Order: sequence, then C-alpha cells, then structure tokens
Amino acid sequence: MSAQSPFSGEQGRWPIALVGMAAALVFGVLLSVMVGSVPIAPREVVRALLAGGGAPDDPVVAIVRQIRLPRAILAGMVGAALALAGLGFQAISRNPLADPAVLGVSSGASFGVLIAMLLGLAGPVTNPAVVTLFAFAGALLAALCVYAIAQVDGRLPITTLLLSGVIIGLFFTSCVMLFTALLASAELQGVILWLMGNLAPTGGRTLAVLGLVLAIGFGVLARHAAPLNLLALGEEQALQLGVEAEQVKRVVFVAASLITGAAISAAGSIGFVGLIVPHAARLMLGPDNRRLVPAAGLLGAAFLILADLLARTVAAPTELPVGVITSFCGAPLFVYLLRRGRGGESM
Repeated sequence: MSAQSPFSGEQGRWPIALVGMAAALVFGVLLSVMVGSVPIAPREVVRALLAGGGAPDDPVVAIVRQIRLPRAILAGMVGAALALAGLGFQAISRNPLADPAVLGVSSGASFGVLIAMLLGLAGPVTNPAVVTLFAFAGALLAALCVYAIAQVDGRLPITTLLLSGVIIGLFFTSCVMLFTALLASAELQGVILWLMGNLAPTGGRTLAVLGLVLAIGFGVLARHAAPLNLLALGEEQALQLGVEAEQVKRVVFVAASLITGAAISAAGSIGFVGLIVPHAARLMLGPDNRRLVPAAGLLGAAFLILADLLARTVAAPTELPVGVITSFCGAPLFVYLLRRGRGGESM
C-alpha cells in the first residue's frame, strides 16, 4: 500500500526529516505553553522554566509549570502512544485502516477503566498503574475478540476486520454506557468528559507510568521493525526469510494493546490519532518501519499537542474535548482511504 516518498530512495535524507519532526514537536510544546486565556511571551516562558525554587508567588511560573507544560507533556506522550499503537496494528494486519479506535480496542480500554472506577480503584489517590492494567486488559480483550472474529484461514480480510472492529467497538461502548449509568451523578460529568478525551493536567505518577509504558512499547516496535518489514511481503515469504511471523504478530499485538490502554487510562478515548499519524509518516518516509517507528512517535506527539491547543482556543472560553478535534481530522481521512480502495491492499 505504500506511497512513493521523496525520502524513500535517499538514505541520507530521512534523518533530516526526523530532525524536522522533532523541531515541530518542540515548536508545538512552546506554542502550547504560550497560548491560552493568559498569553505568555516566549521570554516569560523561558524565565518561568529557569526560575529557581519554583517561585510559587509568580503567577506566570505557576501557569507554565503547573498547568500548561504538564498538559503539553501529557498530550505529547498520549499522542505518541496512540500513533505507535496504530502503526503496530497496521503493520501486523498489513492494512492502513487499522487503528485502536476503528478496531474497537479504544472502547475495550475505556471499558476496563470504567470497571476500575466502579471498583473504586481509579481516582486521584489511587495507583495509576492499577488503572493502566485494567485499561490494558480491556484493550487486549477487545483486540482478541476482533482478531478471533475477523481471521479467515490465517488472513485478515479488510471487510471482516472493519466489521468486526465496529461490532466489538459498539459492544464495549454499550457496556461503557451501561456502567456510566450506574455511577453517581457527582462523577458522571467528569466521566463523560473523560470519554471524549480529557488532557487536563494530571499527577506525576500518571505521567511516570505512561512514560514507562510508552518506552516499553517504543522499544518493542523498534526491535521488531525489520521483521515487520519482511512480514509486509506476506507471511510465507517472511517465514522463508527466517521470521517467526506468528511470534512477531503476538508481541506487537500485545505491545500495541498495552500502550493503547495506558494512553486511554491517562487521557480518555481519543480517536483517529493512530490512523492519521502513521499514514502521514508513511507518505513522508515510505514503508520502512525502522523509520516509521521514531517518526510516528514524534508526529503523534506534535499532532495531539496542536490538536489540544486548538481544542482550548477555537471556542474560547469554552474548551472542546480534544477527541472531537481528532475525530474531525480523522474521519475524512478514513473515508478517503476507504474510497480509494487502499484498505484492501497489503502494506
């Protein structure tokens, strides 16, 4: 399915593209910190970051360090996690339409978090690792159901894959709605906002857990990037070249489900990031997963930071859920890919 890339034939130029993506990420973080209900000049941002001892009486320091910078970091980590998860699912299914939201994995992760909430295991004073485990279990359960239903003679046809994802996604969404109705009214509004994507600043422990899971997922995908390239040729060819196709698929499958669960447990259900970002990276850098893994991480982080900035400012003083922004961006791309018929091609 790969598109021709201006970088695909020039080994020396793709690092330049990665540097450009890293620069875009840094620019996005700075812009996110500067722009808001209280505009902050770049000089003031630098001063706030360098201020010794936190300067607790300085409102600019408080805004930058306690609100905007943690939010930008959270958005970047969640965006990178969802983009890498989408890349992993697309690589093992050899289909550019595979995405945690489209495959129902996001709904499964949300279901896991709601279970944790009902059991009293999710909250500001609880261990975020426990919530992440519940989200991972829900994401893994949903993904296993989708693949069990969609698999036909060892293959994953696009039609059955998408229909299975829709069915499983609707089932877990219904479960989420049922459990939401059982929550106390005082908790309901917060849960609804979380389900639409909520990047409100969170505690350092949540960021630490998310960062650890993101590092693990990135490491797994980077380590298996070369085998995934061979897997794109077809499982029989990959086996002939010494790749344990089923083992690679299982490992990447679990890693993608884990980072999806971690991202959703930290920021709620944010759709289409895993569809948009890998496709954009593939257009720029070609189909080589060794390049796509770092590119997807950088682009995913930058994309969600900028999407969150738009969600905070486009209807100010009202803040839109960031999931609304990503869905507006991702739905047209999904239709475009489907209409072009590229979903049925191998990657």
